[in-house]
Amino acid sequence: MTSVAFAVPDDTVLVADGGLATELEARGADLSDPLWSARLLVDAPAEVTAVHADFFAAGAQIATTAGYQASFEGFARHGIDRRGTVALLRRSVALARDAAAGRAGRWVAASVGPYGAALADGSEYRGRYGLSVARLAEWHRPRLEALADAGADLLACETVPDLDEAEALVNLLTRADVPAWLSFTIDGAATRAGQPLAEAFAVAAGVPQIVAVGVNCCAPADVLPAIEVAREVTGKPVIVYPNSGEHWAAGRWTGPGTFSPALVPAWVAAGARIVGGCCRVGPATIAAVASEIRRACTQRENPAGNSP
Repeated sequence: MTSVAFAVPDDTVLVADGGLATELEARGADLSDPLWSARLLVDAPAEVTAVHADFFAAGAQIATTAGYQASFEGFARHGIDRRGTVALLRRSVALARDAAAGRAGRWVAASVGPYGAALADGSEYRGRYGLSVARLAEWHRPRLEALADAGADLLACETVPDLDEAEALVNLLTRADVPAWLSFTIDGAATRAGQPLAEAFAVAAGVPQIVAVGVNCCAPADVLPAIEVAREVTGKPVIVYPNSGEHWAAGRWTGPGTFSPALVPAWVAAGARIVGGCCRVGPATIAAVASEIRRACTQRENPAGNSP
């Protein structure tokens, strides 16, 4: 992967995909297993490719792979050894590549989910795992190294709830020398673990391997203030992909959805350079996001509405 260079273009805003797992579930996939969508890398890889293709057809330019909840321990509980797990992690990238075949200007981001996701108990929305930075780095290292060699354009270190985990990931990325984005899940102006966002984003400042920073799997209302903090602290391109605004409780989604494509122009104006969605944001919404981005970019290039 070190031979693949990825940089956020200076002259446009990229569209990321939406909630892969929840879209798979909407199509009838059973995600009750602790591996969540990663189980489909074994049982239904064609379905994974089909959903990637749907997001690309809707206008997404970046596909995030189905490895978010994949781990060596999780696959081992299903009788899959380390070699088999590496093969499945590589498959997650290959499936997204298959969906991108024949489509120009498409990229694949290999998902590096947080430690808490592998626990399958909601820990990624709390952080503070009780593990040191060194121990978290030790846990992440084999999966990150496997994904770094799998042929993706960059790594998506996403839904990070905790400053310590971000530090562990950044340390690994600098040693592996691979491009990545670092995206926190937040609650208001803090990480899920309660650390100020400015301190969290500062972990990525000055790290060339981090090509974008931002937030994901958070309330849409939290996005705009986070963009401003990320830009001020790091000066890097900002990525945002919140969830639908609904809440996950007692094994189901509750409350109203608050993700509206009408929010996107303000995010772009504030400096977001990659915009997509997370849980419960499907291809139809991503199509509307892509439309809003095109409109916002056109207005930015031609603010007076003059003919070129």
